[in-house]
Amino acid sequence: MDHGTSTDTAQVVIIGGGVMGASIAFHLAEAGVRDILLLERDDPASGSSGKPIGGVRAQFSDPLNIRLGQRSLRAWRSFAARPGADVGLRSVGYLFLLTRDKDVAAFREASLTQRELGVDSRIIGPREAHALCPYVDPASIVAAAYSPDDGYALPKAAVDGYLRAARGLGVTVRTHCAVTAIETDGGAVRAVRTTAGTVRTGSVICAAGAWSGAIGAMAGVRLPVTPLRRQIALTGPLTPPPPRIPFTLDFDSTLYFHDDGAGGLVLGLSDPRQEPGFGREFSKEWLEPFRAAAARLAPALADLEPASGGWAGLYEMTPDRNALIGEAPDVGRFLYATGFSGHGFLQAPAVGEIVRDLWLGREPFIDVGPLAATRFEKAAAAVRPEAHII
Repeated sequence: MDHGTSTDTAQVVIIGGGVMGASIAFHLAEAGVRDILLLERDDPASGSSGKPIGGVRAQFSDPLNIRLGQRSLRAWRSFAARPGADVGLRSVGYLFLLTRDKDVAAFREASLTQRELGVDSRIIGPREAHALCPYVDPASIVAAAYSPDDGYALPKAAVDGYLRAARGLGVTVRTHCAVTAIETDGGAVRAVRTTAGTVRTGSVICAAGAWSGAIGAMAGVRLPVTPLRRQIALTGPLTPPPPRIPFTLDFDSTLYFHDDGAGGLVLGLSDPRQEPGFGREFSKEWLEPFRAAAARLAPALADLEPASGGWAGLYEMTPDRNALIGEAPDVGRFLYATGFSGHGFLQAPAVGEIVRDLWLGREPFIDVGPLAATRFEKAAAAVRPEAHII
């Protein structure tokens, strides 16, 4: 942890010490950018990136998200060499359970797109789904979508790995330092005010997750991000321990589960009753719809208790459930990478590369113009809804 009362100047200030800010800091520093300051109002990975396990996949409906997932999967596989950390990657696959014919048709179409882009995904029958995940009652589904190259990793380990490497390349990381204002003049960033002093800078990158709307507003930039609590339960070690199973999700109910790598299971569900807000306390009311869905799809899970407690964190939702990536048109050198709506961890390596290139004025490996925050100010055709979100 880097300490101090103030930093007078910085070439670029990154706001947010989660996986997105850490990835951006590493990629910029690796490219030779100096005098980088990363600000985190709490501890690194204390927001959404602090969750115990994060899914990694390329199984999406939007070709842009598919390519972001592919690029990131390659980076996760080589993370031990660059930047150098063990993120506990387990390529157990992703298994989407499908109970409605219309969903099978939609996933079949998406699978065709995925395969055209090089993703190993396919639609399988109930028996094969049960063979991959014995918890699944094959009579409860009509089909499933499966990609064996997907899986999960440890977000906090990834944040720590990125920041360790970034510090080694000269990045200053200031924790417990909240941003209170962003000064602009003539359509340009001039300074960032914090609880530890004022930083003179000509560039800001907002990677503040669910808090990005307020950061953008300080600079006069609209970032339509809404915080939404999501929760998981941890069973602790089970007897017998669970088999190696894919990251399994029911597309209709949003129930999901997977092994935790330590003899237990992670259980989750996106509770439709959850109201937007910044609350991050763990509660158990969502276990009621989880158990109802499990009774239909995976009966052995219906009565499991979260013996090891649980976790609550925030999704950073956008109106179309797609990310916001780009540079503000009216405030020069204000860049942003936020609003990932639940798939930020898995896209963080690729987005770090993209923001690096945008900041350096280079062409990224993929055009992220469609993900600009201004798309919501345009015709409805500019919005890109992502279907494969839980």
